[in-house]
Amino acid sequence: MVIIWILWILLQILIGYNLYLPMLLFIFYRKPKEALPAVVESDYGIIVTAYEQTDSLPSVVTSILKLNYTNYLVYIVADKCDITGLDFNDDRVILLRPEETLASNTRSHFYAIRNFKRPHTRLTIIDSDNLVAPEYLHELDKYFDKGFSAVQGVRDAKNLNTTYARLDAARDIYYHFYDGKILFGIGSSATLAGSGMAFTTQLYRDSLESTDITGAGFDKVLQSIIVGNDLRIAFAEKAIVYDEKTTHADQLVKQRSRWINTWFKYFKFGFTLFFKGIVNFSRNQFLFGLILLRPPLFIFLILSVVFMLINLFVSTTAVLIWLFGLIIFVIGFYISLAKSDTDKRIYQSLINIPKFIFYQVLSLLKVRNANKHSVATTHYYNSETTENDKIKNDES
Repeated sequence: MVIIWILWILLQILIGYNLYLPMLLFIFYRKPKEALPAVVESDYGIIVTAYEQTDSLPSVVTSILKLNYTNYLVYIVADKCDITGLDFNDDRVILLRPEETLASNTRSHFYAIRNFKRPHTRLTIIDSDNLVAPEYLHELDKYFDKGFSAVQGVRDAKNLNTTYARLDAARDIYYHFYDGKILFGIGSSATLAGSGMAFTTQLYRDSLESTDITGAGFDKVLQSIIVGNDLRIAFAEKAIVYDEKTTHADQLVKQRSRWINTWFKYFKFGFTLFFKGIVNFSRNQFLFGLILLRPPLFIFLILSVVFMLINLFVSTTAVLIWLFGLIIFVIGFYISLAKSDTDKRIYQSLINIPKFIFYQVLSLLKVRNANKHSVATTHYYNSETTENDKIKNDES
């Protein structure tokens, strides 16, 4: 009986700390000094990966070619794509079409690296549905020049045309704020987001060249290797790419099932980094490990409510601790939106959070078959007007 009681308390602690951690990190956050602009441009290989779909490629390439930067080449890896209609009339754009299907982000990345026209010092990874802000590379340079070898930018919302897109954007704002800006600001590392990230070419090759990763989650493996070597991943909040948010319920379910599957597959890295941090007295590894152990938001929020309800029959004190934790989390979530440049439509969409959570529960039920879904999210949003609006806004 005593053992069951101890396990019950430990289980609650493992879930409950996630309610309090964001606010604790925020309390200890101190804004770092502004990074200085780079004096000399570096040489970038910009890798754009596409799988099966090419509709968004003209838009992303157009945005890249409008960069206020001169020293780069763009490598488009069109995996399992029909490229007959693609024609980029610019020497800076190299279109690559693998003969065999790669069906893997890292395989596409290294296919590009093996076809580099020159030995680029740095590389950055962009998704086919992204748009790139004009100062993106200059903002990355600021952190590379400070000695960092890995930098994560911000994936801002490209579209807010549906409730799902707005709630998806709200989620991203929360993660960028706490897992990026705050975590980096208190001496740890920003988590990687799959795109809008950059590395020295040598670091990327050293980290993943001998590892074949299939399915989603290469960024989880990569960040674990980097932080495992006690290197820090910088967060560049002004290095912006615009990312397409989910617009349909079925799109949301399939995407989230892959992401949830990825968390179950790789959360074990959190334990490794957590204990490495203790042994090495490394704040970077210790805090990053804690973050990696956190379940997806909807899972620990549902479990928190369930544990609070169970404690109605067990402990009034525990009920109050859970209730206070949920209130603290909601306040912390609001802070992340208030401290960011959040569109008012995102605030208006928050009333639909229960529906958003419902579809993520459906994703959880399909998690076992997640890898049978396409390795890329299907894109429905026409980005032509958005591209023009975003570029104009950045230039104004």
